[in-house]
Amino acid sequence: MAALGSDYTDCSILIYDETGNHLGSTTVTDYNKSALRIEVREIPASLDVGDCCTLMIMSAPSPCEYQGRVVKEGAKRTIALHHGHEKENRGAERFRINSPATIENLICNGKPYRLHTPLAVTIINISRSGVRLCAPFYSMSIGDWIQMSMTINEDKKLLIVEVMNYRDRDNQISEYGCRFLIASERVASRSG
Repeated sequence: MAALGSDYTDCSILIYDETGNHLGSTTVTDYNKSALRIEVREIPASLDVGDCCTLMIMSAPSPCEYQGRVVKEGAKRTIALHHGHEKENRGAERFRINSPATIENLICNGKPYRLHTPLAVTIINISRSGVRLCAPFYSMSIGDWIQMSMTINEDKKLLIVEVMNYRDRDNQISEYGCRFLIASERVASRSG
C-alpha cells in the first residue's frame, strides 16, 4: 500500500480504465485518508458507479499508482482506493500518456546545465517509478539527471528523473527510459 500519510488534495491525477486506456486527467479536490476515498474535479463520463479504474496520482517526489472503484456517497461520486503502490518492479504496468514536456535543466557528469532554449520532448508513457520519453537524437546520456515540466489540466508539474537507458528510433529521435529520483537522492547529490 502506498504511503497514506501523503495528502493528495490538489494533486493532478491521470485516470485509466482496466485495460490501460487513458480516460482523462483531472485534479484531486479532497482526500479522505481514513476512508481511503478521493474526490476529483471530474470523473470521466465513461466511468459508472461500480466501475474499476487505475489512477496515477502526480504526488511529490514521484507519482503513486492506485487501483480504484467509483462509488456513490450521497449525491456525489467518489473513488475508493485499494491496491496502492509507490515502488515498482520491472514488470509493473506502464500507462500511455503521449504528453508534451519541456526539459529546462540537465545535470551531466555531476555538473548542472541550464538550457538556454528549453528542449521539447514527448512523454510516451508513465509508471510509478519513471517515464519513457522521445527527444531529439542523442540529446542525453545514461546517468544524466533531467528537470522537466509537463502540464496536466493547466497544472504545471515538475519531474526530476535519471536517464537509465535509451534506444534510437532513427537518426533524428531517441527514446529514453528514465526513473524518478527520490528526495533523499537529490539531497545526497547536493551535499556530495
